[in-house]
Amino acid sequence: MIFRRDRPAAEVADTARQAPPYSGIGPAGAERAAFAAGCFWGVEAAFREVDGVLRTSVGYTGGHAPSPTYEQVCSHRTGHAEAVEVWFDPARVGYDELLQVFWGVHNPTTRGRQGLDIGDQYRSAIYFHSPDQEAAATASRDREQAARRREIVTEIVPATTYHRAEDYHQRYFEKSGRAACAATLKQAS
Repeated sequence: MIFRRDRPAAEVADTARQAPPYSGIGPAGAERAAFAAGCFWGVEAAFREVDGVLRTSVGYTGGHAPSPTYEQVCSHRTGHAEAVEVWFDPARVGYDELLQVFWGVHNPTTRGRQGLDIGDQYRSAIYFHSPDQEAAATASRDREQAARRREIVTEIVPATTYHRAEDYHQRYFEKSGRAACAATLKQAS
């Protein structure tokens, strides 16, 4: 089966019901992070390459619709961003290292777009789950800004309900054989 972004709404409706929002419980001892950096396929693939990342999923967050579908998010009426939820083992990889990957996989100076993907769902955002994550994200953004001429437009906001995307979006590159999209797979150093 070929997985495509533009699947008919009827097919999406079936898979959307099979992919409820996570309850917030991850692997034992793991911490959670959430990032939006354009098309979630490439962002997820980049985080999956990081040693210490235990689980990833792509989904929608930061908006107001209670059970968004891909088509609804693309309609620009839900306020949601395409995002990646990352569960990680803090003994093996730190949140600061995940932030380095985040900055390295997208252009944080473009508002509402990444490469050819245009729309508010492709915005750059860090969704923090604790005051420590907020402080680390802010400090990281400030360090990154010092190395850039253009202003970073990344939102740093509290995490809200995360809605897991339809199954056909999960691990998209592994399923489709594609190697890249607007987000690069090169890990930041």
